[in-house]
Amino acid sequence: MVHTDGTAGDDKAPDPVQENLRLVRQGQDYFSGKLGELSDADFDADSALDGWSRRDVVAHVGLNARALGNLTRWAATGVETLMYNSPTRRNEDITRYAKLPVEELRTLSTDAAAELDAGWRDLEPDAWSHEVRSAQGRQIPVSLTVWMRAREVWIHAVDLGNGAQFSDFPAEFVDRLLTDVLGEWDRRRGSEPVPSVVLRPIDRDARITSGDPAGADTLSGSAADLAAWATGRGAAGVTADSAEVPPAPRWL
Repeated sequence: MVHTDGTAGDDKAPDPVQENLRLVRQGQDYFSGKLGELSDADFDADSALDGWSRRDVVAHVGLNARALGNLTRWAATGVETLMYNSPTRRNEDITRYAKLPVEELRTLSTDAAAELDAGWRDLEPDAWSHEVRSAQGRQIPVSLTVWMRAREVWIHAVDLGNGAQFSDFPAEFVDRLLTDVLGEWDRRRGSEPVPSVVLRPIDRDARITSGDPAGADTLSGSAADLAAWATGRGAAGVTADSAEVPPAPRWL
């Protein structure tokens, strides 16, 4: 998938979407590069996600592209097309596709990403604001699917467990990711217990706060290390002011 410099169809998309399209294409190239480093035998090893092999990660990322393609078609046609038939079916499909021969898994990763990109490229300008429904049941503009995919390819490249790191990510992606995660914590705070936290990136000028800063845990580290912590990918490089680094609240 060679799209890091954009495509002619991007001028149909609103400016913020064009930036996210660039991040997706960079992230897909990064994910594909890490995937290409794996031998066929490497697919059977554990990933960095508990309970998942690398096969599971690759299957999930490929099927995620297809699922977001469903939402893109919904926006384009007006015909309701859900991401997944059900959470149970989603998990069953990941398990089933993870058992495919390695070459078929590699093809799934490449082809599903290319099909999704083509769907975005063909969206008419007014369709980008059409509302669809996420896997969590939230009404969202289809433009948000681009950011959702960017998260998938960058973060799951790390989950392959063969050397990808959050410090490799573009700074603008890391900053957006931190804002996204903390915003999700704020959104859920009224319905479930979510601790307040203050993040102090040592390579940024501003602190980032979720909840009430009075008495909140203050965590320090590079923005990339804080993003890894916030998304549940470990606390390496992160320190807390007065205690051990706590586990991050649930994100998604």
